[in-house]
Amino acid sequence: MKLQTTMLTGCGSEACFCTGTAVSRAIPSINGVKLVQPDRRSGQTALMERARDELLRQQAVTLGLLPRHDGVNAPEITEQDRRVIQCMLDQAVGLPQPDEEACRRYFEANKRLFVQGQALHVRHILFAVTAEVNVHALLVQAERALVELSRPGARAERFAQLAAEQSGCGTGAQGGDLGWVGPDDCDPELAHELFHHKHSRWGMGVHPRLIHTRHGFHILEVLGRRKGRTSSYQDVRERIAVELAAAWRAESLRQYVTALARRAKVDGVDLDGLGLERAARPVVQ
Repeated sequence: MKLQTTMLTGCGSEACFCTGTAVSRAIPSINGVKLVQPDRRSGQTALMERARDELLRQQAVTLGLLPRHDGVNAPEITEQDRRVIQCMLDQAVGLPQPDEEACRRYFEANKRLFVQGQALHVRHILFAVTAEVNVHALLVQAERALVELSRPGARAERFAQLAAEQSGCGTGAQGGDLGWVGPDDCDPELAHELFHHKHSRWGMGVHPRLIHTRHGFHILEVLGRRKGRTSSYQDVRERIAVELAAAWRAESLRQYVTALARRAKVDGVDLDGLGLERAARPVVQ
């Protein structure tokens, strides 16, 4: 059997080199305005947020909405600045309102998201990623365990034994048993894989691939399934309209910030990281 893992993008540490990506040593700046002092360090998440804020601040200055800043370092964004920038964004991207056709199309394409009462009896083994762990070695350990548990004829009690020996979760003492869980009881990555993914109807037993969450790598086993029932369109129409509007706005904001980044002179910052995150769910156009 060919085993798969979810894409590994790093261990989550802001000082991580496990993906082999070279880290730029240039002083981060936007159009020559420095984002951090040369002798000061900033985590990647904070740096991305600061870069985005500076792009938006400079755009507001260009539009005459904020006063010009003559310093070499980016100024702190005040609450008043943020209100001005928010008004600028509201005017730029608007407040999209999905129509009836868009809402119904989204419902028909995503009915699995609107199932009520569904639940799975799940147990797991967590290979926890921490600041001290060798992520590559941990991944090899997790895949070795998955291969063993996925072999035909694997002993039923072996899962509980490995959970007790290797799991970084407190449930390891109970054989990794999470009990009955629904989509709202799991981390988003687990909920997507178990309930919302197009392959979520995989049968009982050990899940065929590792799942990567912010906690680490998970081996999952489904012990029982309650199907639940799909809500009617009228029951979820308002929820869909709110989710679609939020998703469309988030994507419009991401495109707006990305366009600013493409036109700017950006140094020491990953250009692809400057946009806002994409909506978690695909929007059906």
